[in-house]
Amino acid sequence: MDVKHECVGRLAGRVLRAGLIGAVAVAMAACAGSSDEEGFENAGQVYDPLETPNRLIFAANDAVDTLVLRPLAVVYRDWVPPVFQDRVEDFLRNLRSPIILANELLQGDWEGAEHAWTRLYLNTTVGVGGLIDIAEIHGYPFRNEDFGQTLAVWGVPAGPYLVLPLIGPSNARDAVGFVADTLADPVRIAVDELDAEEFSHIRLGLTAVDARSRTLEQTDELRRSSVDYYATIRSVYSQFREAEIRDGEAREAPTIPDYGDFGEGAEEQQQQRQRQQQQQRQQEQPVTQSTAQDDTISMLPDALRLNLDPMGVQ
Repeated sequence: MDVKHECVGRLAGRVLRAGLIGAVAVAMAACAGSSDEEGFENAGQVYDPLETPNRLIFAANDAVDTLVLRPLAVVYRDWVPPVFQDRVEDFLRNLRSPIILANELLQGDWEGAEHAWTRLYLNTTVGVGGLIDIAEIHGYPFRNEDFGQTLAVWGVPAGPYLVLPLIGPSNARDAVGFVADTLADPVRIAVDELDAEEFSHIRLGLTAVDARSRTLEQTDELRRSSVDYYATIRSVYSQFREAEIRDGEAREAPTIPDYGDFGEGAEEQQQQRQRQQQQQRQQEQPVTQSTAQDDTISMLPDALRLNLDPMGVQ
C-alpha cells in the first residue's frame, strides 16, 4: 500500500512538472506573436490574442473552483477558528520568504532585501518557525515578490494574457516567473531531498484553501456584478500585477545591477525603462476609479488563481 501511494505521489509530481514545462512552452510561443502588445497597452486594454483557448481553460478552472475549492474554503472559513487561520497564513508566508528575498536581491532592491531577511529571521526564530508574524508587529509587513515581478523590473514585457490550467490568470512573463520560482524554491528542494511528499501536498492544499477563504465575498461580488466574468477577472488580474510592480518602484527602487552585457542597446533600453516607470507613476491615479473594484484588487493577490501554490509542487 505504501509503495502504491509513493508511486501515485511521484506520478502526480511528474505531471505537475510537465505542466510547468508546458507553461513555459506556451509562454514562449505566445511571446512570438506579441508584436501588437504595445498598441493594446496604449489603448488601455489587455493583450489577449489567445482569448478562445483562454476562455475554455477559464471555464474549466471555474468549474473546479465551484465544485471543489470554494466549498472547502467555506468550511475552512466557518469552522476553523480565526486565530488558527492566521497561524496558517503566517506559516505559509514564511515558507515563501527565501524566494521573496532572492527576488529582492535580483531586483537590486537592497532595502527590500533587508526587509525580507528581517522578516525571515524574526518569524523563523522568535515567531516559532513562522507561526506568528512577529516581524509585522515590529513594523515589517509582508511584501510579496516573485520572479515575474523581477522580470518586469528588468524591462521584460508582460506578453500576452494567459489562463493556465488549475493555476489561473497569468501572462507570458508571469508564467516563466512561476516556473523559475518553483524550481528555485529551497523549501521545495529540501522537501524533495527528504522525500517528504506529504508535507508538499499539505502545503499545496492549505495554500489553496486559505487564500480562497479570504476572498470569498470579493469574488462572489465580482461574479454578481460582472457582465463578462472572464473579462473582469482578466482586467483585475492585470491591474493587480501592475500595482505590485509599481509598488516596488514607489519604494525608490535602486539602479538594477549589471547582470551582463545585453548588447549595444543596453543603455538605450535602460533609459526607455526609466521613461516607462515615470509614465507609470503619473498614471497611478486612474487605478482608483472604482472603489468596489479597488477593494477587490487589494484583496485578491492570489485568489484570482485556484492557488495551487507553485512553491509546494514536488
